[in-house]
Parts: sequence; structure tokens; C-alpha cells
Amino acid sequence: MATKETLLEINNLEVGFRFSDAYHNAVDDVSITLKENEILAIVGESGSGKSTLATAIIGLHDPNNTQIKGEILYKGLDLTNLNTKLYNRIRGNDIGMIFQDPLGSLNPVMPIGKQIEESLIYHTDLNEKQRRQRVLELLNQVGIPNPERIIKQYPHELSGGMRQRIVIAIALANKPPIIIADEPTTALDVTIQAQILDLMKDIQEETNSGIILITHDLGVVAETADRVAVMYAGQIVEEAPVDVLFTDPKHPYTRSLLNSIPHELEEGEDDELHVIQGTVPSLQNLPRTGDRFKDRIPWIPDEAFDENPQLEEIAPNHKVRGNSWKHFYFEGEED
Repeated sequence: MATKETLLEINNLEVGFRFSDAYHNAVDDVSITLKENEILAIVGESGSGKSTLATAIIGLHDPNNTQIKGEILYKGLDLTNLNTKLYNRIRGNDIGMIFQDPLGSLNPVMPIGKQIEESLIYHTDLNEKQRRQRVLELLNQVGIPNPERIIKQYPHELSGGMRQRIVIAIALANKPPIIIADEPTTALDVTIQAQILDLMKDIQEETNSGIILITHDLGVVAETADRVAVMYAGQIVEEAPVDVLFTDPKHPYTRSLLNSIPHELEEGEDDELHVIQGTVPSLQNLPRTGDRFKDRIPWIPDEAFDENPQLEEIAPNHKVRGNSWKHFYFEGEED
């Protein structure tokens, strides 16, 4: 079996936002890779740093208030060193982005066809007739009926599911090898969610692209991803193939997330829904030493936590941060 090419390699990435005179990292020492024809899911609660990681990859942070350290390597090119002009050549051509809020990311006063065409004008030598044909192709590809009519319409005239398909069409316009999908199904009903996920998988198979799927929905992860990285408080706390993560989760945070999913009860099982204590700390209050999840599992003794927990491989392709997982149990259970 041929080895898959690595499309993206992120090494020791830090992304800090400025508050007053200090920078606080929302992404802290993150290292991950993305291979071709792979869906890598980044999961975690709101505030874990998932979307910050995504926007760092595609270079959409305000340089005046953001500090980025580490490497984001695409074909050997470190994206963190690019100026705006060079980054613009990468965005939309080599890396496509499917944004979380399609209505907010589309131009309300520009027809749909023109919005899809913009990327083709910037990145290709296609003439006007060829661009129009490509736009119609894309609309067909993302399952939009009557594309000849849709290209003349405006975002507010379309449903949420249709707008999300338009955003996907824009991201796919130049067949980028990397696609970042930031919560692509959050605002959609369950039926449309399934259609969008099926569409993303079809696109991946057709183009051999690598997809980074940012989500908090573990059901979406189970159905879609090949590999999963779990983020908490700016760090990757566990990384594993999707089947391993769901059958043999290790980190207390991963186990807590999975335990929070509603499921069919077995005989004698408590019907109370598991809730993770507390919340993800704010950037200013984030502990920068020790185990960042410690305060949310206070029944675990202090000696179970490392002073400086590192992400280490505990089995082939399975990494976990720190050793607290060896001592973890859910409150009320026997240790």
C-alpha cells in the first residue's frame, strides 16, 4: 500500500492574543499532521482553541493583536513567514476554507455566481465563458438544483443548507489539496447535516484532498473522520485513529466528552446525563503549568497529575498528554 503524502505539518504552534500589554496563547504548543485523502477531526468544547488553530493555518488573524510562533509547513513552505500577498496566492488555491456561518461569510450584495467566480478570476487564467461553466459545474457538484437560476440570486434568498453548499463550492473552486471545515454543520438540521457530510466525503474521494474538520459534535466525528485530535485549553490532549478513540479513549477529558453523549440505557443503568464539571478557563485565567483539566475532575488526587504533562505515544498512532489517565475514574465509581 502506497504511503500517503503529508500535506500539512504543524510543529509547536503557538497562537497568542494580546490583552493589554501581554499575549495569552489560545493555541499552545500544538503539533499535528494532515495527509492526503484523510479527514482529521479537531474536537473539543467552545474555547478549546479549535477555530483559532484553523484561522492560523489559513492566515486570517489580525497581525497587530496576534503573536504566532512555531511552524505551519505546506509543501516545505512555512506559512507563518508569508506576507499578505503570498498568503493570498495560497488561500483559495491550495487551502480552501468552509466557514462556520455561511450567511456571515458571504457578501450580501453580490450574486452567488460572482462570489464563486472571484476565486477563479484571482487564481486561474480561465476566460469568462470557462469561468461560468466552472461555476455551474461546482453548483452541480454540491447538489444545488437549477444552478442557472441560483447564480443570479443573493445569499438572503437561499436556505441555510443552500448557503452552506455555496460556501463549500467556493472552497472547492480551485480543487485545493487542503480543505478546512470549521463547524460546517452546526446551524443545519439533522437531514441537511447528513447531506453536507456525505458531500464532503464524496469530494475528498474525488479530489484526494486532506480535510481538517473542526467540530464539537462527536457524532459527526464518528461518522466522518479517519483520525481525531482532542483539544482542551489550547493543547492537544489525545490523538488517535477514530475507531481507537471511540473504543479505547484514555485522557480524562476525552472520556468525559464521550460519556456526555446521550445513549440508549442498559438495564439498571442510571439515566442521569453526565455533565463535565466547570468550563474551559478564559485565556487570562488559563493555568500555564500542570494539568489544565485538573480542576474539572477534583475527585482525582493531586499526585495523579504531572507537573508538566507531555503528549506521548502510548500505542502505535495513539498519543495522550500526561499520565492522569492511568488514575482516572468517574465520580461515584470505584477507583
